[in-house]
Amino acid sequence: MKTFFKNKRVLRACKIYQMLSAHARGRHFSFHTPGHKVGAWDITELSYSDNLSCPRGCIAEAEKDIADILGGKKSYILTDGSTSGILSMLYAAKLGGVKTVAVCEGAHKSVFNGCAVLGLTPLLYPQKTEKKIPFPHTVYEMKSGFAEILDEADALLVTSPNYYGKVADLKELRAYCDETGKVLLVDGAHGGHLHFDRKLHAGSYADLWVDGVHKSLPALTQGAVVSARTEEWAEKLGQAVDVFRTTSPSYPIMASVEYSVKYPRNTELEKMVKEWAKSQPRIIIGEDWTKVCALFGENAFQAEKDSEEAGLYPEFCDGNIVMFYLSPATKKKEFLRLVKWVRDLFKKYPYIEEKSVQRIHTPFVLDKNIEKEWVLIEGSTGKICAGACGLFPPCTPLFSVGERITEEKIALLKSANNVFGIKDGKILVVKE
Repeated sequence: MKTFFKNKRVLRACKIYQMLSAHARGRHFSFHTPGHKVGAWDITELSYSDNLSCPRGCIAEAEKDIADILGGKKSYILTDGSTSGILSMLYAAKLGGVKTVAVCEGAHKSVFNGCAVLGLTPLLYPQKTEKKIPFPHTVYEMKSGFAEILDEADALLVTSPNYYGKVADLKELRAYCDETGKVLLVDGAHGGHLHFDRKLHAGSYADLWVDGVHKSLPALTQGAVVSARTEEWAEKLGQAVDVFRTTSPSYPIMASVEYSVKYPRNTELEKMVKEWAKSQPRIIIGEDWTKVCALFGENAFQAEKDSEEAGLYPEFCDGNIVMFYLSPATKKKEFLRLVKWVRDLFKKYPYIEEKSVQRIHTPFVLDKNIEKEWVLIEGSTGKICAGACGLFPPCTPLFSVGERITEEKIALLKSANNVFGIKDGKILVVKE
């Protein structure tokens, strides 16, 4: 634990860590879960440790501090990742009367899974792209292009920032939702660090939102937060997290969530990244500086492979860009090494524009009685997809349910290191 939590000034302000540290210094014979029996850092709910399900001590204090920092009336620590936050947010919205949700078809799969489980109707609008990179729509574009979807929706769910660092105009969306009486939900799974800039962070605008702090702040994997803007929504969200949150939360993860939210801004690194992007046209960043998109086109997968062989592991490759993910905890020397490495890669691999591949298609609802089967990817061209699948990350559909399978997308799917929705080299299709 001590090797992970390195900023002593931040630690002094962390209630959960201080509780664990105080008791770890004493004698602790574990006759409780977990089964590894290794000391007092990873514990269960004990007389001194507070209880995430009904916090009254250090966890309650930590959640209050987190809400104050993120701009919420109430924040709930999650140890199950942003997915449990998405499910909780959607359930809270349902408790508030929401039945239909306008959502971009490029949303994370947890949004579609949540709607299916909760009986909410997702009203899908198309993904906007520029230079093959997904962008959020403006309200004007949404009104102009798919007003009928917005009119029918009770709530609007947006991803901000998206996986490529593009931030939605949340102020504009807030004004629109206030005008039309809609609920604004924000999947900020990749924007936990944006609370440093209130103009970009969901906490200034959303009714309910998720911060996936482990993705862009120094928290352990699965650390996240879901928050509500008002007391009314906070009560509904509390009911929701009680359904979807684990009853066996990890204390190290909880401590790391508080630590990460209180972690200081790295203004020097932010400035260096932005200056790098200005000087190099093949480096693309959005308003979110942590997501560095290096443009390689058809050479992207080879550039990713070279990077891993050199010990520099990028976040993902989509067959066009290689994404290098930074955080306030990234060291200056590590960043400078990345700059040199990417410069050498650019010399080795000139940009060759990737063949146009439309990644996102509107999912269809298949008749429950339609027979399905798993077939080899190589022989699936022309068949109808019966189970969403794609590159992982970013875990948005490459093939959606009801979509006809094409050679171009199959080639991209086969080139990727990690995918979802594929089993033993097979894809789920409608049986002919």
